[in-house]
Amino acid sequence: MSSKQCAKFRYSKRTKEIGILHALGARKKDITRVFNTETFIIGSCSGLLGIFLAWVATFPINNILYKMTESENVAKLDPLHAISLLIISVVLTMIGGWIPSKMAAKKDPVESLRS
Repeated sequence: MSSKQCAKFRYSKRTKEIGILHALGARKKDITRVFNTETFIIGSCSGLLGIFLAWVATFPINNILYKMTESENVAKLDPLHAISLLIISVVLTMIGGWIPSKMAAKKDPVESLRS
């Protein structure tokens, strides 16, 4: 929900850019692709950041668990889980940004240039 609101806010602040793209001959599909690509990049970066933070968190967690139970390497980040986390991050971000990108593509070019 919050990624959708962020995307909606981001598109509403770029109305002049949308108007210029329309004036240069961009189709609705082209404008949607521009914003969907941006959303994909944001989802990928946030997913990679989440994977990195989860991996870094395994070190202190393993240290604490070793001191408590003398068990080694309890917390692990499986590569399959890391890939699934990245996919989930990208898919959820794309779903959240899809509707606002469609709304941005439907904006009237004249109204976009006036604002």
